[in-house]
Amino acid sequence: QVQLVESGGGLVQAGGSLRLSCAASGRTFSDYNMGWFRQAPGQEREFVAAITWSGGITKYADFVKGRFTISRDNAKNTVYLQMNSLKPEDTAVYYCAAASYKYILSPSPSPYNYWGQGTQVTVSS
Repeated sequence: QVQLVESGGGLVQAGGSLRLSCAASGRTFSDYNMGWFRQAPGQEREFVAAITWSGGITKYADFVKGRFTISRDNAKNTVYLQMNSLKPEDTAVYYCAAASYKYILSPSPSPYNYWGQGTQVTVSS
């Protein structure tokens, strides 16, 4: 089992920044690729970004490219999502998720078998 706890969400004005953190515990953190997803009210959960177990490869949704950066610190068992130039449409609950390193990075939720409880991000106009 892997336990994931997100933090860092909050209310920010459009154009502002937030950094989300996801602390992992349980199994060996470096055995997992990590992803961030988000879900707005009435919408399906969507892929935001992912990073391989080593941090060597990252993948982003088109709508966050150039604005968001995913990173990880395996010594701290933590994955981060730096969000800059935030827009009101970025408002959502953000979830981190873990998938075995055996899978290639995927925008699909299906390889991710561990999920955090989510953290709310609200961007005001």
